[in-house]
Amino acid sequence: MLTNTQLQSIKKKLDDRLAELREEIRLELLDSGEQSYIELAGRVHDIGEASVADLLVDLLFNEIERHLEEIRDIDEAHARIASGSFGICIDCTTSIDVDRLKAYPSAKRCHRCQANHERVYAGSNRSSM
Repeated sequence: MLTNTQLQSIKKKLDDRLAELREEIRLELLDSGEQSYIELAGRVHDIGEASVADLLVDLLFNEIERHLEEIRDIDEAHARIASGSFGICIDCTTSIDVDRLKAYPSAKRCHRCQANHERVYAGSNRSSM
């Protein structure tokens, strides 16, 4: 079981990471925006160059989607904190190791259940943690 001090420390890590992710998304959107694609597409001379332009845009959106998935995980961790279920594995209901939570504050599974989840869902598009 987590002490109040440990829980507050983990909550601060979650809050700090949430702020970082929001800023990263904001900067990525500002830096690349539609303008970069429009400029690149304007220089496209053949279908191969068009494919590269599309790939660059897809990479940007994939990066943003990863950030959004992590934000969803953090929001879920905050909800578990509020409900009193934080630190309890969602699969086997045992306590998640404190060191795991310190390293990965939004962990929702114990190490054993996470490893099993990753084996079962390997190759899926869902986040594994």
